[in-house]
Amino acid sequence: MKSSISGFGQVTKALGIMAAASFLAGYSYVVASAQTAAPTSAKPASIAPATKPRPATLMSREAWRNSLKRVPLPKKGCFTAVYPKAEWREVKCTTPPHRPYPPASGGRPSVVGNGTDWSAQVSSGFIASADGSFASVGGVTSETGNGGAANNFSLQLNSQFFATSVCSGAANPAACQGWEQFVYSNSGLAFIQYWLINWGTTCPAGWNTFSNDCWRNATNGAAVPVQPITNLGQLSVTGTVSAGGDSISMSTGTNVYSAAGDNSVNAAAGWQAAEYNVFGDCCGSQANFNSGATVVVRTSVDNQTLLAPSCQLEGFTGETNNLTLSGSPAVIPVLTEPRIQFTESDPAGAAETCATSIGDTHLATFDGLFYDFQASGDFVLAQADPDFVVQTRQASGAPTWPSASVNKAVATKIGDTRVAICVAPARLFINGAPKNLGDGQAISLPGGINVYRGGNTYLIARKGGDSVHATLNSNFNNSWMDVAVGTPRTAPAKIRGLLANPNGNVGALAMRNGTVLNEPISFTNLYHPYADSWRVQPNESLLSPCGAQGIQRGIPLKAFYAKDLAPQQYQKARATCTATGVHETTALEACILDVAVLGNAVAARVYTRPLAIRAVLKPNLRLQRVNINKVTVKRVP
Repeated sequence: MKSSISGFGQVTKALGIMAAASFLAGYSYVVASAQTAAPTSAKPASIAPATKPRPATLMSREAWRNSLKRVPLPKKGCFTAVYPKAEWREVKCTTPPHRPYPPASGGRPSVVGNGTDWSAQVSSGFIASADGSFASVGGVTSETGNGGAANNFSLQLNSQFFATSVCSGAANPAACQGWEQFVYSNSGLAFIQYWLINWGTTCPAGWNTFSNDCWRNATNGAAVPVQPITNLGQLSVTGTVSAGGDSISMSTGTNVYSAAGDNSVNAAAGWQAAEYNVFGDCCGSQANFNSGATVVVRTSVDNQTLLAPSCQLEGFTGETNNLTLSGSPAVIPVLTEPRIQFTESDPAGAAETCATSIGDTHLATFDGLFYDFQASGDFVLAQADPDFVVQTRQASGAPTWPSASVNKAVATKIGDTRVAICVAPARLFINGAPKNLGDGQAISLPGGINVYRGGNTYLIARKGGDSVHATLNSNFNNSWMDVAVGTPRTAPAKIRGLLANPNGNVGALAMRNGTVLNEPISFTNLYHPYADSWRVQPNESLLSPCGAQGIQRGIPLKAFYAKDLAPQQYQKARATCTATGVHETTALEACILDVAVLGNAVAARVYTRPLAIRAVLKPNLRLQRVNINKVTVKRVP
């Protein structure tokens, strides 16, 4: 049986999921119960292509794979498609492996998995489909699972835990949640696994018991040729859900293999966050990459809107890999494939989040507004009263650079815990007491809060997604830090401060009292009513461990951009940035200024990763202090 694109009228957008790395010691798990699954009867067909496909470029393969997402499976069963034909051919189904891929539990590790990961979160509605792939793979030559077996890994596209009507029969329905995993096991199968989290000790008929949870596989799985880890860059997983059914598709580059599921937890009525990554193959195990491996994960989601997802620092599976989140995850709000993208590598530091304060000093808000904020003093970066507050200390570059400033400290109140990180010298304080945290070490605190250190980076995170990340930088001239803040799925609308836009309006800022500044705004209004409103008051300071007296308050003498540098300074800094790999216009301008002010290529590294920018704000220098109602915002295509 064949189904081709010409017969399908409704277009589903391309989707993808990207996640980041975490660590979990692997262990063996033996399941006592048995699950029966009979293969679906179908006309025999070879999984391998009947003819050798023509050579395919990356772009043509991507376009072909996306076109297949617009072709529905003809019926419940298993199918394959071979490049370049956008049609499904029915093949015999197989029985999924009888082993669990359990949920995350316990403290978060400093490597990918068991809760430490990036997920793509939608702000409205539910995810209808998601796609996980790899934007790039570098230095990957080998991978082993527990016990040293080569090419022993899984690819997982996971939902978050969500409310489901299936839980009505649980011992405590209010505590029970559904969970759906789209899994490729490199034993050669693509299938769906369902979970009822916190169901109780007696699982429904046909379900297996795992602690207090229940799990089962979909009846059918699709056979897929076993893949070498060196082909990781060609692999991707797509999960699709609806009220009428669900399915998984696994792509190896020029072949796609699909299987319909059993729709056992009704994910279409609850899926709002998607995690994608490469992990150990089942049972809480770990995928171990060779030293020097780097993977860029891409996660796309479709919730039937044109809104881009946000990045959420939370994962859901209990499996791990030995890589570490590094760099800044980007939200890429393209209309055809809104997605998040992030990097994990070995070795690497902790991960940055979706709103940032970097360099000297450039802010990117949660909603994608990029603007310079060169005032000095202590400021509220983000605040969601009373549970999550982030403050930063900015020091002036005077006398050499009086119109620039850099971050010297960051502090957060997260739950009942206060954490402060300072530079020159580097120091960590928890609840006012100094703490020594070695490279690669973590501290677990009450309330599910963890503090990690990887090299010169610190990550403060708690279960649910709130996080603060600081990268401490230094060279022969300066010491400074780049700061990033992450929030869970429900937080951006509640966040206030320098990294927030009122009501998600990327063309506006808001003072602490709620007064909204719409475009355009004068230089004076930006640095007096607005900046002054977000200065930290003495009775609310979290930064006192880094110096009780704080930093002298001030504002820049003038707006200061790369074009204001001397020609020789500009050209030298520009050459450093481009040699580092920075080329995008907004990032390059910020990089040039930072390299000139801060001293060398260390300042350029933060710009080698995508900036999540939807608009750029520059104060209108022709305006004097006027009514707070105007800002100049350049929209980014």
